Amino acid sequence: MSRRLPQLEQHACAEYLDGFKQIGLQVDRLPDLTAVSARLQPRTGWQSSPVSGFLPADAFFEMLAARMFPTTTWIRSREAMEYTPEPDIFHDVFGHVPMHAHPVFADFLEHYGKVCAGLTSQEDLERMGRLFWFTVEFGVIREQGKIKVYGSGLISSHGECTQVVEGKVEVRDFELDRVLDTVVDVSKMQPVLYAIESFEQIYEATKEAEGRLG
Repeated sequence: MSRRLPQLEQHACAEYLDGFKQIGLQVDRLPDLTAVSARLQPRTGWQSSPVSGFLPADAFFEMLAARMFPTTTWIRSREAMEYTPEPDIFHDVFGHVPMHAHPVFADFLEHYGKVCAGLTSQEDLERMGRLFWFTVEFGVIREQGKIKVYGSGLISSHGECTQVVEGKVEVRDFELDRVLDTVVDVSKMQPVLYAIESFEQIYEATKEAEGRLG
């Protein structure tokens, strides 16, 4: 956190920074998920629920639909500070949870979970996974003419975020069709990102996708 915050204070969106304050994260201690949820729930109804690792997709979507975010409780080793192949508590709480304090993002994420929980086609689930990837995980937003980060993969990764800050990533306007059709390679730093103009935009995009899929 000490390493990430100086960059994020300049390059994270205002909604993330507000959420960070709202949920009471502190630089010098691991988060107490009960205390985080106690701050979060009165604001948007979301809770951070501890899990030991990856959940099956259907369970993950059902939790999102219930405004419960599955939060892993292990933390990466010092040797894995730059990158860990699976989420840890730093990625989940520091990266994801502050955005759950924003009412529109909170509504979007719940609706996304409900949509995906009702899908049976693997192709549709894969396409909706790309929407999650380019918003929740690697989302950027235009704020007062500048590109700001809000996706957890950018928030929690110094390397990925620096790529954006230094202009080494192609930033395209968010278009639902292009996002759903963009194949993701999780083993590499992302070469292309999609910038939204507001969080209402991705909420509406999820509703539009819902009308096409399933």
